[in-house]
Amino acid sequence: MAGIILVRDVMSREVRVVRPDTTVKEVVATMNKFNIGSIIVVQGERPVGIITERDILRRLVEPCLAPETLTARHIMTSPVTTISETATIEEAAKLMAKKKVKRLPVMSNEKIVGIVTFTDIVTKVPTLLSILEELVRPHKRVY
Repeated sequence: MAGIILVRDVMSREVRVVRPDTTVKEVVATMNKFNIGSIIVVQGERPVGIITERDILRRLVEPCLAPETLTARHIMTSPVTTISETATIEEAAKLMAKKKVKRLPVMSNEKIVGIVTFTDIVTKVPTLLSILEELVRPHKRVY
């Protein structure tokens, strides 16, 4: 591939969000409806957390808690690491590896405009897989 590839060139623009006071039952229903593995928690337009399938398993299913009694705030991973849409895809890969995350909400002028994932990067820019290899090794992941 010639030239520099930016985050905005590979990110998904369809970002699903919920508020901190959304019930976990509603969060799961939204994730199922849109067939997504994570959802961003926002306060206003600012991302304050992320909820992944793993968060739901660890913080809801394993302790056998009722999804209608908890809110997004209770199970989200926070703070959430974000990246600018004008960052290079290599910078995104390095940030993911450093923070041990597979998803980065993408920001423009302090507003969420997309999400870039591990899968987006390795499928669209496979030469960056070496930077991200640590994320596919079995160990503790944040999100």
